[in-house]
Amino acid sequence: MLSVHQVSLSFGGSDLFKGISFQVNPGDRIGLVGRNGAGKSTLLKLIAGRYKPDTGKISVPSDFSIGFLTQDMPPAPNASVWEEAASSFVEIKRLEADIESMTGEMGTRTDYESDAYMDLLERFHHAQERYQHIGGYTYQADLERVLLGLGFKATDFHQPLNSFSGGWQMRVELAKILLQHHDVLLLDEPTNHLDIESILWLEEFLAESNQAIILVSHDRTFLNNATNRTLEIVLGKSYDYNVPYFRYLTLRDEIRDKQRQAKANQDKEIKHTQELVERFRAKASKASFAQSLIKKLDKIEVIEVDDEDTRQMRFKFPPAPHSGKIMARLQGIHKHYGPKHVLRGLDLEFVRGQKIAFVGQNGQGKSTLVKILTEGLAYDGSIEWGHQVQLGYYAQNQAEVLDGTKTVLETIEDAAPDEIRKNARKLLGNFMFAGDDVEKKVRVLSGGERGRLALCQLMLNPINLLVLDEPTNHLDMAAKDVLKQALTQYDGTLIVVSHDREFMEGLCNLTFEFRDGKIKPYLGGIEYFLEQRKVESLRAMEVAGAQKAAAAASAAAAAPKAEAKRSREDQKRLDSELKSAQKAMETAEKAYEAAQAALDAMDAEVANPEVFKERSMDPTFFKNYEELQHAVHAQFEVWAEAQDRF
Repeated sequence: MLSVHQVSLSFGGSDLFKGISFQVNPGDRIGLVGRNGAGKSTLLKLIAGRYKPDTGKISVPSDFSIGFLTQDMPPAPNASVWEEAASSFVEIKRLEADIESMTGEMGTRTDYESDAYMDLLERFHHAQERYQHIGGYTYQADLERVLLGLGFKATDFHQPLNSFSGGWQMRVELAKILLQHHDVLLLDEPTNHLDIESILWLEEFLAESNQAIILVSHDRTFLNNATNRTLEIVLGKSYDYNVPYFRYLTLRDEIRDKQRQAKANQDKEIKHTQELVERFRAKASKASFAQSLIKKLDKIEVIEVDDEDTRQMRFKFPPAPHSGKIMARLQGIHKHYGPKHVLRGLDLEFVRGQKIAFVGQNGQGKSTLVKILTEGLAYDGSIEWGHQVQLGYYAQNQAEVLDGTKTVLETIEDAAPDEIRKNARKLLGNFMFAGDDVEKKVRVLSGGERGRLALCQLMLNPINLLVLDEPTNHLDMAAKDVLKQALTQYDGTLIVVSHDREFMEGLCNLTFEFRDGKIKPYLGGIEYFLEQRKVESLRAMEVAGAQKAAAAASAAAAAPKAEAKRSREDQKRLDSELKSAQKAMETAEKAYEAAQAALDAMDAEVANPEVFKERSMDPTFFKNYEELQHAVHAQFEVWAEAQDRF
C-alpha cells in the first residue's frame, strides 16, 4: 500500500533518520512513538510529501490519497463552522455541480439517438455512481455526526469560525481530515485541543475506521485504544511492533532483554574463539585449525541490541517561598465574549498548599479563568491577592511564544537572574539540552523541545502559585512522567488544566468542574471526580432497569403455554422470591437516594464559599464528608446487587 524504503534524512549535519523502512497496509492503525526531537512529525511530513528524503524512497500507488493533520494552526477563514468543514468535500461538490449541469442539459436536448447524447448519458451515470460511492447522499449526516462528536453544538454550526478559539478551529481541521475518504490518515497530536469526551469519541471513530492511520500522540491511553501497531523511532532507526502501545511497552523490554542475553553469550563465544586463534596461530601443526576458526569468526553475524534513548529530564521545583494562607480570593467573577457568557459570578478562594485540577469541556471557561489570573484578561468582579504571592505560569501556547531568533542558551540567560545566569548551561542540561544543543536556534526545535525549554524558564524564579494550562501537549511520555513527579513533590499551590487522564491521576487533591458558567468543586482528585460523574450517569440506569424488568415481564407473559403448567409449589416459590427481591431492590434504592441526597446537600454547601469557610472550621466536617462518600458508594453497590437479583 504505502512503502517507506531505506529513508535517510539529515539536518544541520546530524542524522535524523538512518535507513528507515516499513510498510503501511490497509487497516493498519500505527502509533508512531519516540522521544521529543526523534523526528516523528518530520517523518509524517516526509510521507505527506512536504519534505524530500536525502536517500531512500517513499512509494504509494496511483490515485493514493493522504490526509494530514499537522500541529500548525491555519488562519481562520470568514466562513461558518459548517461551511469550512463542508469545504473538505471537494469532489462531492464538484460532482453535484456536474450532475446538476448534465441534468439541465438533458432536459433541453432532443437529439436522443445521437452519439453525443449517448456520451452525455454515460457521463451522467458515471458521475452518479461515483457520487454515491464517495458518500454524496450521506455526507451532510456524516458532517453533523463528526462535528457533534468533536464537541460542537448544533447552534455552533452556523457561527463564524473566526469567533472560536484556536482549539476549536483545530477541531474543524480535524473534522475535515476525518470526513474525507483518504487511504491513509496522518494525525500529529490530534488530542492536543480536545476535552476528555471528544477524545473518547475520537478513539472510537478511529478504532472503527477502515482507513490506514499513522498517529502521533503523547496520551498513552488514547494511543493504546486507537492503534493496533506501534512504530518506535530511536536514534535515527525504526523498530516495528505489531501490537498496540501498552503491549509494545512490555514486548519491547522483553525483546531487548533477550537481545542483551544473546549478545552476552555471543561475545563470550567470540572471545573464546579469538583466544584459541591466538594460541594456535604460531604453531605450524595447528595453523589450519587456526585458519578454520578465523573463517568461523568472519561468518558470525554479530547480534545487535536495539538502540535505546535513556536520556531524561532531571529537575524538581525549588521550595515555595512562604505566603499567606489565602493565595487569592475571587468574588463575582463574570466574563463574556459578546452574547456568550463564559463565567457567571464565580466566588472562589485558593488556599496555600492546594493542588487543584480544572476540568470540563472546552469552551467552559477553564483557560479564561487562568488568563484572568495570570495574563490580566479583562473581567467583571474582584480579585484579592494574598500576602507575598509569587506567580509562575505555563500557557497553552507557551512553547510557541518563545523567540525563534534566539538560541536555547540565550533564551535562558536573558530571562535568568544574575545569580542563576552563570549556571544556565547546567540548568539546560537538566532539561536535556547538552553540548552544541544549547547553540540551536529556538525556531529549529521540535514542539517537545520547545516545551522543555519553556519548563526550564519556570525554574528561573521562586514560585509559590504555579498555574499550568495544558503543560503536556508537546511533551513525550518520559518527560511527562518527570514533570508529574516534580509537581507531586512541589510544596506550593498548584492549578492545572489538562485533558491528559493519566497525567492527572494522583496529582491533585481538589477538582473544579466548569460547566455552564459555574464551577462545581469535588473534594478529591481526578479519580474521585470521574467516579462521581460515573455515579451520576448511572442514575439513568434506574430507568433502564425498570424498563428491563417490564420487558422481562412481557416476555414471560408471551412464553409458551407449556411453561404455565409449572407446579403450583414452584410458581409460589418463584413469586415469593420475586417479591422479596423487588422489596430489597426498592429498599436499597431508597437508601441510596437518601445517602446521595445528603451528599448533594454537602456538595451544595461546599460550592458556597461563605458556608464552606464556616463549615470547614468544624474538625469533623471533612471526616463526615468522607464517611458520606463511602456510604453513597456502599449503598449503590447494595442497590446494584439487589437489582441484579431482581
